[in-house]
Amino acid sequence: MSKQFFQSLAVVMSLGMLPEAVFAHTGVGAVHGFGAGFEHPFMGLDHLLTMLAVGVWAAALGGRALWFVPLSFVTVMAAGAGLQGFGWVLPSAEVTVALSVAVMGLILVVNWRVGYGFAGALAAAFALFHGYVHAEEIGRDMGAFHYAAGFLIATAVLHGLGMLLGASVGRLDLLRRALGAFCAGVGAYLLVGS
Repeated sequence: MSKQFFQSLAVVMSLGMLPEAVFAHTGVGAVHGFGAGFEHPFMGLDHLLTMLAVGVWAAALGGRALWFVPLSFVTVMAAGAGLQGFGWVLPSAEVTVALSVAVMGLILVVNWRVGYGFAGALAAAFALFHGYVHAEEIGRDMGAFHYAAGFLIATAVLHGLGMLLGASVGRLDLLRRALGAFCAGVGAYLLVGS
């Protein structure tokens, strides 16, 4: 077994010691306001890591993907929240969110190169479930609009931070792969817990 395998295993095992609150979806009930919405994506590893990974991947792909992939995610995430708000049910939403963390991590590990259209479609597919799951936490009053606005803006900020990170690491494969391995480990941990 390689040294990299044991390092990855240690990361995944250490995730088991993290409190559930770190993963954002704690079932605490409805939350309100722009500030709560803006803060939420930074407080849970599932959303934080997926958003950073989407930004890093967009930067790695370059060209049209740089704006198309993150924009696809934010737009469809809003649609996913709308579906939940109208009472539609997306089966296995939490599992798909966990899967998105793992898949985005693997994409970074292998440095998957695809066209911007396919990359945007994959990001959008995951975004639908992220929006749906996070909308479950929003109340039904006017504070819901402000919460959603904060959440969408914070998501775009995290994409931007991921793009900056992706641009700054450039061809430093080790850093991209390390982030990818951490994402994949968190995603695997969340999938096991689902």
